[in-house]
Amino acid sequence: MLLVAAALALAGCSAVRLTYNHGAQLAWWWLDDYLDFPREQSVAARAAIDRWFDWHRATQLSGYAALLEATQAQALEPTNAAAMCRLWAQARERLDPALDRALVLGADLVPGLSDAQLRHLERRYVKNIDHLREDYLQPDPAKRQAAALKRALDRAEQVYGRLGEAQRKVLADGVAASPFDPQAWIRERQARQRDTVATLRRLVEDKADLDARVAALRALAERSESSPDPAYRAAQHRLTDYNCALVARLHNATTAAQRRHARQTLEGWEGDLRALMATAARSGPAAAHGS
Repeated sequence: MLLVAAALALAGCSAVRLTYNHGAQLAWWWLDDYLDFPREQSVAARAAIDRWFDWHRATQLSGYAALLEATQAQALEPTNAAAMCRLWAQARERLDPALDRALVLGADLVPGLSDAQLRHLERRYVKNIDHLREDYLQPDPAKRQAAALKRALDRAEQVYGRLGEAQRKVLADGVAASPFDPQAWIRERQARQRDTVATLRRLVEDKADLDARVAALRALAERSESSPDPAYRAAQHRLTDYNCALVARLHNATTAAQRRHARQTLEGWEGDLRALMATAARSGPAAAHGS
């Protein structure tokens, strides 16, 4: 739940430093929206978020910056689906420690959760699903397709700058043929949300000790990453492979100028991360060892 900063760093926010520097407050607003912390719990929750960001800034940003640096040269050359999937896997691997740290810190907050908070979480999840349906399940197939293309176009132009007609056609054809099933995706999201509430409720009712809480949260995260449903899991693997191939086709359709723009974009994100690392270094070594 505290991965907002790491996700922004690799997703390419145009103001990485500004957003990251406000990340603890943004994460608090997000978490409180879902769990509605009473005043007596908010101090501990905010402290956990602050510890995560102190640790993350001091220990994780260098890995993200290194990955972005290594990717810059690749941005100028043709690519293929296998290379894109390797890059995706490397990015996901870089995020694993941040997720695990969040789970360990979050485990301390679980015993204080009340039934009222868990019911609030359930209601917030319902609201979340309603928003997803509005964004991904428009009744009109043409509008649904247009929304999907706009999302893909926005992400691509964040990297390459404005796409021309040729590149837009590659993207449009790829999105139209995508195996992504928004209905199945939303059903899986609902299943994982129910799993989350049930796991938290069980840990509270059982008065589980810290080791049991951490183990349960790690298992929950694993189920969220790799669905227990074998059919859905297989579909996700197919989708990942398809998206790797689509990204490679789009990249290979870009011009030299667009590839230089992509390299400059990656270089800018790397510079933002290194500036954040310098801030951590000036703060001293204590942040890296915050518990």
